Amino acid sequence: MTSALSARGMGQAARPRVGSVATGRTTCGEFFPVHWVITTGRRTSMSKRLIWLSALLALILVVAACSDSSDDTTTTAASGETEETTTTAADSGGTEETTTTATETTEAAEPLTFGMILVGPADDRGWSQAHREAGEYVEEKLGATMILLDKVNPADRPELTVDQVARDMIEQGAQLVFMTSDDMKDGAFLAAEQFPDVPMIWSSGDNAWAEGQDYRPDLANLGNVMGQMEFGKMIAGCSAALRTETGSIGYVGPLINDETRRLVNSAYLGAKYCWENVRGNNAADLTFAVNWIGFWFNIPGVTLDPTLVSNDFLDGGADILISGIDTTEALVVTGQRAAAGENVWAIPYDYVGACDGAPEICLGTPWFNWGPAYLDIATSVSDGSFSSTFQWLPPDWTDLNNPDTTAIGYIEGPALSDDATALNEFITGLSDGSINLWTGPLNNQDGSAWLADGETATPQQIWYTKTLLEGIDGASEAS
Repeated sequence: MTSALSARGMGQAARPRVGSVATGRTTCGEFFPVHWVITTGRRTSMSKRLIWLSALLALILVVAACSDSSDDTTTTAASGETEETTTTAADSGGTEETTTTATETTEAAEPLTFGMILVGPADDRGWSQAHREAGEYVEEKLGATMILLDKVNPADRPELTVDQVARDMIEQGAQLVFMTSDDMKDGAFLAAEQFPDVPMIWSSGDNAWAEGQDYRPDLANLGNVMGQMEFGKMIAGCSAALRTETGSIGYVGPLINDETRRLVNSAYLGAKYCWENVRGNNAADLTFAVNWIGFWFNIPGVTLDPTLVSNDFLDGGADILISGIDTTEALVVTGQRAAAGENVWAIPYDYVGACDGAPEICLGTPWFNWGPAYLDIATSVSDGSFSSTFQWLPPDWTDLNNPDTTAIGYIEGPALSDDATALNEFITGLSDGSINLWTGPLNNQDGSAWLADGETATPQQIWYTKTLLEGIDGASEAS
């Protein structure tokens, strides 16, 4: 069950058992389309408790000796051995190593309690709801308990910082804390420093990436998870290009940073490819523009109103809106305009059920599925095998929308209609590598070269995207 976070904690949490054997998924040397995970080998550890069961064993022997029953009795020795299994990274795939460790008891671990810190409303039909439902997935699969607090941002809760919230959750018993926004960087670092024995996950961060700019080898308890939403946005862009009648696509963007720039670029590349290669049009005839509201969702008096931004795009001739924000204003506005007789469509974001708000004009939803990764992490904390990793997870191309296996999915919307066949062919090309949109020649927005002809972008070039691509209208930097 899920509990709400109180203003202050209710006692000191028991520290999690953190083992000495690293786990992680296999990693390959390519970025796309394989599952790309870097295991840092950084581990946390705790002393194993020693429990002596001699009195109990003596009692069992007495009962057995005095009993006339012939029933068989199975006894587990307190000094038995347990096996710990770990998956390690290898050049050609994962290998399993089994280590036998002598322990004093086979006592089952206590049910896990974990914290979930959300940047927005827990019912936003977008980013935060996707994380909340992932936490519920962990509760269901692992028998764990989630401590949840949403709207952790300077506007909604100016009195709270991420590290304070993490502290409160740990005091309530959290043995693992998920921090679910790029903007939680400072708080994630502070919390990890203050509670080195508590595993933490900063979703969308890069501190556990040895090749990353924010690598923190000293934070052995802090790991990262992010889905390769670049694929989802490419599919969204292709969907838009296949359906547009005006050749004008508007992108409702949040704030400007590396993550949001690479996602806008991904949507544009998908749109440009399908506009040219499927529909046979000239790239110059495609209009692709982004307008940034200033945050992940609307904050009155602080951000631009996404409802106004959406209407401005449609008033300016766009007939497709792609959302990059955490909430559904673009879909709502487009649905209202369609109900008034306009031929307009939308592609919401983040959440598997986002199309439900206006299915008749929804072309699809690229969605995050955090549940499987969060379950793997929670399980590793429960069994003492947690290790800090950077995970940038792709879709399950064999079953794109499988809730138990995929990190990124794309739900085809009811309005996609006759374009579904062409879109599925595009998805197949992404999955088998025959379509790689991160291949040059590609120029930056100012016309300077980014990737030479035939050059493929590295993971670092994609992750740390410093400018929009040539062909996109809109700001690359915050003013």
